[in-house]
Amino acid sequence: MSADAVGSADAVADRRERLVRPLLIAFLVASAVDLVGVLADIPVAHLLAKPLLMPLLAGYAAARRGPRLLIAALLFGWGGDTLLLPDADAAFLIGMGSFAAGHVCYLWLFGRARSPLPAGIVYAAVLATFVALLWSGLPADMRIPMTGYSLLLTSMAYRAGTLGPYAAVGGALFLLSDALIATGIADWPQLPAPDFWVMLTYIAAQFLLTVGALAPGGRTKVLIEP
Repeated sequence: MSADAVGSADAVADRRERLVRPLLIAFLVASAVDLVGVLADIPVAHLLAKPLLMPLLAGYAAARRGPRLLIAALLFGWGGDTLLLPDADAAFLIGMGSFAAGHVCYLWLFGRARSPLPAGIVYAAVLATFVALLWSGLPADMRIPMTGYSLLLTSMAYRAGTLGPYAAVGGALFLLSDALIATGIADWPQLPAPDFWVMLTYIAAQFLLTVGALAPGGRTKVLIEP
């Protein structure tokens, strides 16, 4: 490799490393704006901030030289986020499909490492119980798609622990966030400010999955390292 090529590669790496902190801060600011907008019922804040969340987090992951599958998962999450903004059944189903593609990326990223069997039994029991309880309250045309999606999401949450404790918690929070959405669709009693809890758990889930993918095994100095 020529000296010019080496110098060019080093310059690209330097520019990428300088973006790590600004992108992380921008993601945290956008997250705060979105959560405040949802909690304070300021629709414009949510409409402006939510579509920025996953691109900023994906940019942060790219600046940290994260795996391409992680970046793809986050961008599929962005697709789901934007498609779920309009209140339309067709957009909801397509958005769910985009999230499903993101879960496939995560599962591919987790590889073939073994996950503990007891955790798998717990996740399977939670999934079966939740679907059984929710089934009658779901619209008939949503039952099969949501069951298939729930199976994929639960598999992702279970397998996330292969990357360490951050990703394990992120996977569990992703499952919780979507469970909160499902209970709303089925007209179950809701927590005060339900959309706030959905977004809080979702943002935390994607962030922790990102941290886990960037630092497999649970290293603690992971946020602004190059």
